[in-house]
Amino acid sequence: MNTRLSGADSPSGQVKAGAASTVLSGVTIDHIRPPGAALPAGSCDCHVHIFDPVRFPYATERTYTPAAAVTADLLAFERRLGIDRIVLVQPSGYGTDNSCLLDALRQLSTARARGVAVIDLPRITASEIDGLHAAGVRSIRLNLEVKGEQSPAKAKALLTEAFQVVESPGWSIQIYADASVIASVADLIAQAHTPVVLDHFGGIKAERGLAQPGFSSVLELIANDHAYVKLSAPYRASKLPGYEDLAPFAHRYIETAPHNLVWASDWPHTGSSTNRGGDLSQVEPFRLIDDGASLDLLRTWAGDAGTFQRILVDNAARLYGF
Repeated sequence: MNTRLSGADSPSGQVKAGAASTVLSGVTIDHIRPPGAALPAGSCDCHVHIFDPVRFPYATERTYTPAAAVTADLLAFERRLGIDRIVLVQPSGYGTDNSCLLDALRQLSTARARGVAVIDLPRITASEIDGLHAAGVRSIRLNLEVKGEQSPAKAKALLTEAFQVVESPGWSIQIYADASVIASVADLIAQAHTPVVLDHFGGIKAERGLAQPGFSSVLELIANDHAYVKLSAPYRASKLPGYEDLAPFAHRYIETAPHNLVWASDWPHTGSSTNRGGDLSQVEPFRLIDDGASLDLLRTWAGDAGTFQRILVDNAARLYGF
């Protein structure tokens, strides 16, 4: 189903189609230009966050305090790009309290949105999983990168437990970890019958080159249909303004398994501070990222309309059940 985001979809009525300037909370879209060509119907942004600290306070144990970016902001942002479908991802600032995520899913409806939750693996109950599924959750996230987790043993233990939890509802598992950590659990991923999604270019760092530890393992996983790679947040994989050093990685991914790739913006782009320092009273502003330019870059990497359609529409629809 093709469901275009419109101004009427804003729960607050503050978003007006075609507005030249939109600042609803701590985020702006003024720096974002629309893609050079219209996106295919059903295009999906597979990784965005909602931050609504007035209604949903952040977790006490967190590493930073982001500004607000509410559902109306998200609608304005996706409309600027021409995106129809959205996958909301629970950010680390909310811990395992998915209340904000579930509220946003209610506002957006399951016709256009899915959710990726963060759960307390040992304590989650079957009834809680049923409730999350009914709300539109189709995946859980293991954020090893934010926790600084580099231990293969701990990564394997978490992943083993996660596989057991998601088996019944048939969800996927989304992993944010360095490519070298992914390589350490590649055998476990390859043996599973659960879809695994590797965040942010599979955890590679472009400056380390194609021979970096873990990249070949990620390629092998997607080549053998054991995992998806999310082509998201290029600024987390590259330090160059135009992400030129990411092109060889993108091309290898696309040549290897275009059917196991999805695209995401990572809106509203947290992590502007290089040194968070632990002062949670300081509100961290969002990065100013031109996601229209990122989509144009993806179109160039894809090389043809069919591959572009696969990455933006077909793969996401299959993975998240649109």
